[in-house]
Amino acid sequence: MDLLAALRTHRLVAIVRGSEPDAAYRAVLALVAEGVALVEVSLSGAGALDVIARARTALGAGAPLGAGTVLSADDARAAHLAGADFVVTPALGEGVGAARALGLPVLAGVMTPTDVLTARRMGATALKIFPAEQAGGPGYLRALRGPFPTLPFVPVGGVDADAARAYLAAGATAVGVGSPLLGDAADGGDLAALRTRARTFLAAVRDVGAGGSER
Repeated sequence: MDLLAALRTHRLVAIVRGSEPDAAYRAVLALVAEGVALVEVSLSGAGALDVIARARTALGAGAPLGAGTVLSADDARAAHLAGADFVVTPALGEGVGAARALGLPVLAGVMTPTDVLTARRMGATALKIFPAEQAGGPGYLRALRGPFPTLPFVPVGGVDADAARAYLAAGATAVGVGSPLLGDAADGGDLAALRTRARTFLAAVRDVGAGGSER
C-alpha cells in the first residue's frame, strides 16, 4: 500500500489495543464502518495477531490494516503473516528494518532530530512523534519541522479531538489516536460510544486543510 498517500488523504490513524480479542475485532470493524480508513492493531493487546487476521478476512485485501507496537524482527514477520500491510513502531528497533525487508511501509517512532535522521536512513515512510504530548505538543512539532519542513510527521500520544486540530494546523501529516478515540470499546465496552467518537474525530481532521489552515 501507499502509506504516505493514505496518511495525507485520511489524516487519522486509529490505534486499537484491547484486553479482549473479540471486542478489539469488533472495534476495528466499527471504526472502518464509520469511515476511519486507517486502523492499527497494537501487538501489545491480547490476541492481536488473531485480531489482525480476522479483520483482514472480514475487510478484504483492499482495506489498509496495520500492526502497531512492532518491536522486533519476529514481530514484523508475524504481523506480515497475519495480514498487516503496514507497521507502526514506538521506537527505532529491529522491527523497522525487518518490515522494510518484507516490503511493508513503516510509521516509525521518533522523538529527537537524531531519531528523525536515523528513521529516514532506515527507510521509514513516515515519522511517529511519540509520546507527542510529553514531547511538547504542537509547539514541539513546529520546532521539529524547522529543520525538517517536508517530512511527514504523525503525532501520537494524548491526542484528543482538539489536539488533533492543533497538530494538523501545526503541519502534521496525520495524527494517531488510541484511548481518546477507543475508550473502553476494545475491552468489551460501548461500541455505540466508539462510533460517536469516531465521527467526532473524523470531523476534527476535516476541519483543518492539508496546508494546516482551518476550514
